[in-house]
Amino acid sequence: MKKIGILTSGGDCGGLNGVVKGAAQMANSLGITPYVIPNGYAGLYNLINMETLTALTPERVDKINANLAGSEAGHSRVKVKKIDDPKKYERIKEGMKKFGIDGLVISGGDDSGSVMVDLYEQGIKCVHAPKTMDLDLQTYSVGADSTINKIAQYVDELKTTAMTHNRVMVLEVFGRYAGHTAFRGGVAADADAVLIPEIPTDFDVVYKHCKERYFSRILKSDVLAGDYMIVVAEGLKNADGTEIYDESAGIDSFGHKKLAGAGKYAVQELTKRFKADPEIKELMKKTNMYVEKMNEIPEIRSVVPGHLVRCGRSSAYDVCFGKEAGAAAVMLLKQGTVGVTIVGIDGEKVRYMESKKAIEQRHVDLDQVAVYEAMGTCFGRLPQTYKPAFEKAEGRITRHM
Repeated sequence: MKKIGILTSGGDCGGLNGVVKGAAQMANSLGITPYVIPNGYAGLYNLINMETLTALTPERVDKINANLAGSEAGHSRVKVKKIDDPKKYERIKEGMKKFGIDGLVISGGDDSGSVMVDLYEQGIKCVHAPKTMDLDLQTYSVGADSTINKIAQYVDELKTTAMTHNRVMVLEVFGRYAGHTAFRGGVAADADAVLIPEIPTDFDVVYKHCKERYFSRILKSDVLAGDYMIVVAEGLKNADGTEIYDESAGIDSFGHKKLAGAGKYAVQELTKRFKADPEIKELMKKTNMYVEKMNEIPEIRSVVPGHLVRCGRSSAYDVCFGKEAGAAAVMLLKQGTVGVTIVGIDGEKVRYMESKKAIEQRHVDLDQVAVYEAMGTCFGRLPQTYKPAFEKAEGRITRHM
């Protein structure tokens, strides 16, 4: 293993520059020359056409700011298997041979990870550093902590607007069919309701919780101010299990529906119930908010931060994990262990698992949800009873989200 290529793929997020920098630093330490393969799998496919590659020498690596989100290596969303070229794998191998690249460090999520598995099965040596802000791999993935912190920050900051206007605010966030970031970010910021794909949402339950908590806050306030905060994951399902999304959004390059519209749908459902509830007029009058034809029900607004939750700066946790994952990937390549995904470095143990297993989608643990239901958060269902089992921990415990 004399030369390696480092590529990142899929969506941008926090910690990715940590992966690039960690992999390059470890490679240089081991006498391996690391190169950036720009623009993800598109760059890998077109490697044969490139005249030069950037070597991540110690001097060049020093210019990478690991604290910035996004990737110095660039991204694309390309599924190699779908490229209409019968010699696509030979083309990739020839491109690697042209630059003397012996193996690849690939950082990506489940889609990008599936491409990595495909390349490995075609005889290309590669190791996967897990990356997805959705946190839905079997391992911890770079980007999740950064995104969760930003979601919590935005929910907390939106409370100033909500309190000023006595609004119900709905924040719609990424996550596809796993609600990890909505769940963790929402409870961290004391959101009143967190609606995730794992729990089909009964809007009658949400409405009852919203109505009681919202008006209670206003009536108990010496300035008659109150709010109600909802975090909703984009992969929202209705109580009957139907998916909520905007069909006009289309599909992505991997064939997935582009999910959008969950926040808007939540606003419509709650607005409909406020308008139909005969008690609302009296409650609005009781809180001195009622103005006929102008302010008859609580105002509900939705906000979609979109890419703001994945850009900017990384959390320190993601930078550290990213550096360790990148470094571990290089160490595994050097010893000939390929086709695997990094779990993490635990002291002297470099832990990994088969990539096919690692990219299987992991969902929110509903027993964990019940803990927060016991504390008063609404998850769009009747609260489940939390039944703890107590266990004494022995020795050093390492735990990812």
